[in-house]
Amino acid sequence: MKGSDNVYRKQTLGSLNPGILESSSPTILEKNLILLILLFIPLFCIPAGAEEKNSYHSVTGPCGFRFPKDHGPHPGYRTEWWYYTGNLKGDSDRSFGFQLTFFRRQLDPPGFEKFWPRPPSAWRTGQIYLGHAAVSDISGKKHLYAQRMARNALNMAGVNRTDTGIELFIENWRMRITPQDHHLTASAEDFSFNLTATPLKPPILHGDSGYSRKGSARNRASCYYSITRLKTVGTLTINGTPTAVTGISWMDHEFSSTSLEPGIVGWDWFSLQLSDKTEVMIYLLRKKDGALSPASSGTYVDFRNDSKLLRINDLNIKVLNTWKSTFSDAVYPSGWQISIPPLSMALTVSPRFKDQEMRTSMTTGITYWEGSVSVTGTKNRKSIKGQGYVELTGYDKPMDSPM
Repeated sequence: MKGSDNVYRKQTLGSLNPGILESSSPTILEKNLILLILLFIPLFCIPAGAEEKNSYHSVTGPCGFRFPKDHGPHPGYRTEWWYYTGNLKGDSDRSFGFQLTFFRRQLDPPGFEKFWPRPPSAWRTGQIYLGHAAVSDISGKKHLYAQRMARNALNMAGVNRTDTGIELFIENWRMRITPQDHHLTASAEDFSFNLTATPLKPPILHGDSGYSRKGSARNRASCYYSITRLKTVGTLTINGTPTAVTGISWMDHEFSSTSLEPGIVGWDWFSLQLSDKTEVMIYLLRKKDGALSPASSGTYVDFRNDSKLLRINDLNIKVLNTWKSTFSDAVYPSGWQISIPPLSMALTVSPRFKDQEMRTSMTTGITYWEGSVSVTGTKNRKSIKGQGYVELTGYDKPMDSPM
């Protein structure tokens, strides 16, 4: 589930453009200082009374998506992300999961540019971009991840629009979206991937024509769509050894300006791709007392790409096991029984290995679980299987806790 302003659940400065700091090997203290500079100093440069005259765009109804235009960024909304996950196979039946996520964070509401000093500095920008990449080596039971962060300035991060598509970039990481394919590239010290993902289905709009409620107030919502099945081919490299891979991916794109509703401590998000060419997305918003918010919901996508909204009363979910991180001491669910009576569906979802925790405590203090899962079960009394990804937040500490 990607529908809140708490985007910093995935932000770190694991890798910085050398142009940001004179040293190419910044210390942890320097990285934290840079984060503070990028995120908070602009707040103290706003003239008195200006905030009341400006506000971020609000999501209050159907989003009117038009593609391919809406694959690109939506300035004016405070938080936006593009999110790819997938399960891949290489030679000798080696299996992998992967994640590539870009965030766009708008620091000031639209119109605040007029309060900037004149002439404006080439460094000044109202937006920053952040990226997370990860590989789950299923056979080796290793989870590798890396991060990027840069200003939308001096060609360090941003978006390029061309006649043939849209390219998002953070340093040398790229998401290039064309009418035919999505091209994904990322590299880190111990892994890299270069993948081409071809949609097998068109975008599906969640909620009410993309208007995805995340709370009781009308504006506690996001604009949210997915491409639930993309044929994926390319090369994945771990510790210098390249492997040709093929598989199936999932793409989410979401933007919003509101924060989590008070009392929501985190969420569990599922993207499941089943063997009968159908897909299920579920997000569960958890309260402090363990109950689920009524805004929790999901989407079922049939083989024709027709969708069905799943409300909280359509879902019965039981945690089968737990796993405790030796790094964070967080105790995560680790296996689920998901029953969806309106679809005559009963699924068992299992992590492909337990430790797929994303540890970003170096800068934000936020740790979460994001990993590859396998699926078995029945649908209309017939056996079914599948694969997917699960995201679990708020188990290390509540998402509404201070940084």
